[in-house]
Amino acid sequence: MRIAIVSDIHGNRTAFDAVFADLRLAAPDLIVHGGDLADSGSDPAGIIDEIRGLGWQGVLGNADEIHTRPESLDEFEAGSKAPVSLWRAVRETAEWARMQLGGERIAWLATLPRVLNLPPVALVHAQPDDLWRAPDPEASEGELQRAYAKLGGGIAVYGHVHRPFVRSVAGMIVANAGSAGLPYDGDRRASYLLVEGETVRVRRVEYDIDREIAGLSAQGHPNPEWIASMLRAAAPRLP
Repeated sequence: MRIAIVSDIHGNRTAFDAVFADLRLAAPDLIVHGGDLADSGSDPAGIIDEIRGLGWQGVLGNADEIHTRPESLDEFEAGSKAPVSLWRAVRETAEWARMQLGGERIAWLATLPRVLNLPPVALVHAQPDDLWRAPDPEASEGELQRAYAKLGGGIAVYGHVHRPFVRSVAGMIVANAGSAGLPYDGDRRASYLLVEGETVRVRRVEYDIDREIAGLSAQGHPNPEWIASMLRAAAPRLP
């Protein structure tokens, strides 16, 4: 079975449309999502509606939990050394997205599991027991093994860090799907994973970044310049 894993769309309508067109070409047997569906981009509600309509299975992400359990952001911020300006912008963006989503979509997000098992693939957003922290691509084999061996699958896939990779670790494959809507690896193209048997590949897709940036302002996004700076740099930026 060929499985496509699309993670961290973050409401980016333009990137999602380009990825969906590429999925039609790749023609996987199954498409699943790795969470963080709505926040940051121009069309949070539309992305959720489309994924629900397509029937994609998937997992809960931390940016989804911001809506289903708002206190989770307070808990993470309490242990963070990031500047107050970042959390102010995160809250403004989340509040705007929450208004777009409404209660029924947020209730649907709350039904998403933390782990999705599709043998040999096991999918989580960050880690099985933590939606907010995950190893970077440069993590040691030991760190990756501690984080994902407990899933018990031959292929462990996660998102969250927005930097795709595929590594062999202690008899298993650990892979990151990157981000369809907000890459952080210096490559502005959207990314997703394609799994075929024991072969895992990162697939990159060009999309019109300027169109998405224009959409941010058109939809009344509270921090369009901040999001635009990250889309252009394909890297995290402070607001």
